[in-house]
Amino acid sequence: MSASFPPSARLHSPDEFAPALKGRRVARGALLVLTSVDASAGLARLGLVIPKRHAARAVTRNTIKRVVRDVFRHLRHRLPPRDFVVRLHSKAPLVSLSELKRQIRAEAEAHFQRAIPCSRNS
Repeated sequence: MSASFPPSARLHSPDEFAPALKGRRVARGALLVLTSVDASAGLARLGLVIPKRHAARAVTRNTIKRVVRDVFRHLRHRLPPRDFVVRLHSKAPLVSLSELKRQIRAEAEAHFQRAIPCSRNS
């Protein structure tokens, strides 16, 4: 299965973000909150909210977005057809970028794993 991230797998407008932000909170960690709502598009889509007040440097914001998109891209085929929004809810720690990538990847993977429906057959 292809692990691509086409435009159809993204939330684009504020009208698409609003319901997902108000939707059910799937998981909350030290840095990220994952919320979701049933998708009208019939496939898993991702939106990111990484505010400047929590990550002042553009390189930090871009790194967080890149890592979360990569995790979503690899798990997208296993996720239910929902609109997901990942929001940075607290200040990014003052660590090296490689350490930040490790922390964000671990937290994002854990959050998306919680969103994957369990198999009842096992």
